[in-house]
Amino acid sequence: MSNNTSTELYNSVDTMEEIASNEMHHKDRSSWECVLLSRKTNRPGASYYINHICDEFMELHGDRYFGDDKAMITGIGMVNGRAITFIGNRKGSNLKENIDFNYGMSNPEGYRKALRAAKQAEKFHRPVVCFIDTPGAYPGLGAEMRGIGEAIARNLKEFSMLKVPVLSFIIGEGGSGGALGIGIGDKLYMLENAVYSVITPEGFASILLRDSSKAKEAAEAMKMTSRDLKRFNIIHDIIPEAPEGAHTDPEFTCKAIKETIERDLSVLCTKTHDNLVRYRIRKIRSIDAHLQSMSPEVSTKLLEVFTKMKD
Repeated sequence: MSNNTSTELYNSVDTMEEIASNEMHHKDRSSWECVLLSRKTNRPGASYYINHICDEFMELHGDRYFGDDKAMITGIGMVNGRAITFIGNRKGSNLKENIDFNYGMSNPEGYRKALRAAKQAEKFHRPVVCFIDTPGAYPGLGAEMRGIGEAIARNLKEFSMLKVPVLSFIIGEGGSGGALGIGIGDKLYMLENAVYSVITPEGFASILLRDSSKAKEAAEAMKMTSRDLKRFNIIHDIIPEAPEGAHTDPEFTCKAIKETIERDLSVLCTKTHDNLVRYRIRKIRSIDAHLQSMSPEVSTKLLEVFTKMKD
C-alpha cells in the first residue's frame, strides 16, 4: 500500500470515528440540553463566523430611517472571490457586550437595516447569507411604537421575493418572529445544538402550563431541536458541531458552514431569478403540507406530554 493511500485511509477512519462519536453524543442530548448549549455566552456567534469565513468584510450601518441597531450586523464579504452580503443577529460574549447588543434582540431599525442590505444585494446581484441567533425581537415600548411587527412582516414578504440566492443558518437560538425576520431563504440550516421555536420553553411553560419551572418538559414537548425540525422537513439539513458543542471547536463548525455556503451558491447562482423565487415559495408552502400530513401524530404526542406534565 502506497503512503498516499495509507494516509487517505487513516484520514477516512478518523473522520468516520469523529462523525460516529458526534452522532452518539447528539442522540443522548435532551432538548433542554440543546437549549442551554444554544445560549452559552462563549458559543461562537455571527461575528465570529463572518470574520472567519470571509477573506475581507466591510460592515454596513444604519437603516436610513431611524438609526443603527447593534444587535443586527450587516455587510459585504468576499469568500474565495465571490461577493456575499452577510446579515446576522449579534449577541455578546460578556455582560458589557450583551448590554451593547441588547442580548441579540433587535429593534425595528435592525430588521430595516437587514432589509436595506438584502435589497442592495439584489440590486448588485450578490447572494445573501443570514446567521440567526436571537431569543426574539425586542418587545419594548419603543420597538412597538416604531413598528416592530410591520418591520418583521415586511421582511417576510421581501425576503421571500428576493431575486438572489438566500441561505439561512440558525447558529444558536432561533426565537419567534425575531428569527423569522431574517430566516426566509432558499435553504435553512441548523447547527446541531441550535433550537428553533415560536417561544422560549420558559414562556411556553408559563403560558400553557401555568408553571415556569416546567421549562425542561416544555422544551421536549415543543420539538425545537435540529433533529426534530429535520424530521418535520422544516430545515434543509443539520450542520455538525464538535461533540461537546460548537464553543469547544468553533473552527470545525465554521469550516462546515463555509463548505455548505460554497456548495449551495455554486448551484443557486446559476438559476434564473424567476426559478429562485418559484423554488423558494414552493419550499415554504411544502412545510405546511408536510405538517398537515403529520398533524394527527404530532397532536397525539403533544396531548400525551401535556397530560404527563399536568399530572
